[in-house]
Amino acid sequence: MESSGRSGLSHAEPLLFERSVPGRHGHSLPRSFGDTPQAGADIPAALLRSAPPELPEVDEPSVVRHFTRLSTWNHGLDLGFYPLGSCTMKYNPRVNERVARLDGFARLHPYAPEEHAQGALGLMYELARLLAEISGFARVTLQPAAGAHGELTGMKMVRAYHVSRGRPRSKVLVPDTAHGTNPASSTLAGYDVVEVHSGPDGILEPAAVAAAMDEDVAALMMTNPNTLGLFEQHVGEIARILHERGGLLYCDGANLNSLMGIARPGDMGVDVMQFNLHKTFATPHGGGGPGSGPVGVCAALEPFLPVPVVEKVGERYTLASDRPRSIGRMKGFYGNFAVMLRAYAYVRELGAEGLKRSTEMAVLNANYVRAGLEGTYHLPYPRRSLHEVIFSDHDLEATGVTTMDVAKRLIDHGFHPPTVYFPLVVHGAIMIEPTESESVQTLDEFIAAMQAIAAEARTAPEQVKGAPHRTILGRLDEVRAARQPVLRWRASQSSPHAPEAKSAEPRRTC
Repeated sequence: MESSGRSGLSHAEPLLFERSVPGRHGHSLPRSFGDTPQAGADIPAALLRSAPPELPEVDEPSVVRHFTRLSTWNHGLDLGFYPLGSCTMKYNPRVNERVARLDGFARLHPYAPEEHAQGALGLMYELARLLAEISGFARVTLQPAAGAHGELTGMKMVRAYHVSRGRPRSKVLVPDTAHGTNPASSTLAGYDVVEVHSGPDGILEPAAVAAAMDEDVAALMMTNPNTLGLFEQHVGEIARILHERGGLLYCDGANLNSLMGIARPGDMGVDVMQFNLHKTFATPHGGGGPGSGPVGVCAALEPFLPVPVVEKVGERYTLASDRPRSIGRMKGFYGNFAVMLRAYAYVRELGAEGLKRSTEMAVLNANYVRAGLEGTYHLPYPRRSLHEVIFSDHDLEATGVTTMDVAKRLIDHGFHPPTVYFPLVVHGAIMIEPTESESVQTLDEFIAAMQAIAAEARTAPEQVKGAPHRTILGRLDEVRAARQPVLRWRASQSSPHAPEAKSAEPRRTC
């Protein structure tokens, strides 16, 4: 096979469809099973295919090698630093994996009766209680499957609350420094979104909220700390403004790792908040899931929690569904249980002091990166942040080097790029979140790489603009991929292993 790497043994890897050969297969299954004389004999003709599905026809070694090679191209926390801002890509402690694989949990059938699932129900009950204590809420549901799903769950409870009071309301206020999923969650819950602009220092001003607040506003969705990494210091006053006019305060809890053990959103006047167990509580993150997005609520919203709810009656745990004001079920079964196991192990391992220390290290690491790169990259908000720090490409404009160029060049230095071009309130944003997982040695290496790229941008800008140079594939046309996605494969007359394949136009058509 053609070698396409820069050094050593590195294989070109075509699409699995390109490896397809008519009639080739990697299985030895019989044509039918049991007493049925012919496969599909008991299936109505209207439900049978008239032609076989258009799947690649390959042998077993080709399948195994294809996906194994692709796996070696991926980057993850087990391989290196992952400084994605807003995403909180922590290292996942392996002791949590051990707990999640205990037979009594891993082999528990989801349809097991309650009397056979007391251990699992007890763990969920205790985890919800711990999360409520950490955040300052009256009750927590573990049902939502991810952070955005938790947002939707929270906003559906907000709607149910207002409907129960005879006025559903129609609008939700969303600051321009909130997470990007907040407007979508509000819209899915049936609300019109009204953007509220932050002040010149990146902080939401009470006056701006008061000006936008009226009797049609159901809630404000605030991210705190916001996407600039700054603490919304007026949160208490903003909560008062909302509550006086009958509104509620939603806090996006994706950045809870900058507050955990130090401050509690429930004590700040927040009414509802989703947690991201795959962020703050160090469970696996990325790769399509699974995630977990529990939601904490104040006492006024407790009747609207999704069912079933884990209750403790005496020494027995039960799933209670007789809650007439509930918004209903939000997830099949109860939620992503294995993720809850990992989060529970994390909380119990660290304890109260450990959780606080974790937060302190997350904030320290972010400000260490800030100090190391201040003067090298533009700081749009020159003040200390919490868990993440925002730079921009403003000071590189004269060189022609952009944020995207810096991100791609970082790959050549052995680092996954940080989040780029978000938040939108910062032009050319470079959003870095080191998390508490990283050592000072790793941060020093990252800072040195960023400094080297900035220096190179001024002496050899084309080298930066052409990056990455040391990867199997060069810079991909990401805009074209987004605007012209290939949704269906059609065979090409050209060889799938042609030497010019790397630079030629894609052999795929829609």
